[in-house]
Amino acid sequence: MAKGLFDCTGKVALVTGGNGGIGLGFAMGVAKQGGDLAIWARSEEKNAAAKAALLEAGAGKVETYQVDVSTEAAILAGYEQLMQDFGRIDCVFANSGASPRYNSVFDMPTEHWHEFQNVALHGAFFTLREAARHMKARAEAGEPGGSLVACGSLSLFQGLAGKMEYAASKSAVAAVIRCLAAEMGQFNVRANVVAPGLIITPMMGPSDGPAVKYLEGQYAPITPMKRVGYPEDFEGIGAFLCSDASSFITGETIKVDGGYMIRG
Repeated sequence: MAKGLFDCTGKVALVTGGNGGIGLGFAMGVAKQGGDLAIWARSEEKNAAAKAALLEAGAGKVETYQVDVSTEAAILAGYEQLMQDFGRIDCVFANSGASPRYNSVFDMPTEHWHEFQNVALHGAFFTLREAARHMKARAEAGEPGGSLVACGSLSLFQGLAGKMEYAASKSAVAAVIRCLAAEMGQFNVRANVVAPGLIITPMMGPSDGPAVKYLEGQYAPITPMKRVGYPEDFEGIGAFLCSDASSFITGETIKVDGGYMIRG
């Protein structure tokens, strides 16, 4: 039963890219604490599977939408439909993004740079901006509160050769979050970044496949927890940031990396 410190009952959370991977981890945490969920993602089949899993986990209500966050117009239309279906928004996880594709700055085409930012930076900004607008309006109507969350990465702290488009988008969104924290606190709205370490997701291939085994072999031994991460490792932080338990935490970057960044 959803109750206690991390109770999300009555809260509506939007998770972009929430039908798989880390996004589904965030959503599962909210669902297990009784929250309502809106999922924005492009695959209708994966959306349907995620909806069934979230309802089974305990979500009060789940709606999925095929929203391509690479365009502002799609985001605005997505919020219009969300508000019709739920009537409010309490928490947003701006999670949609893509994996870096190149190993050198000299190989990265200009077109790829711009296409990548359309989703990972601009899409995240418009998603967060529109949520902030709804939360401000609700606060002015007498019901303050809300939580804005962006999915960052350890590239906020480390240089990655050839991954400029990825690191740039994550660093820029983290700056957006800090600015939102400074501006939205007056409405009792907090804004934070979750920075994952190496997380094994389905897009990396089968769990027993060579790519995953290679990554586990490279990173697990040098991580203090002696393992890599998985989407379920984000259920707890998802529920925490959605719930009132995190009501005095804002402007923070929370690493979920098994201690990777503390290595000497």
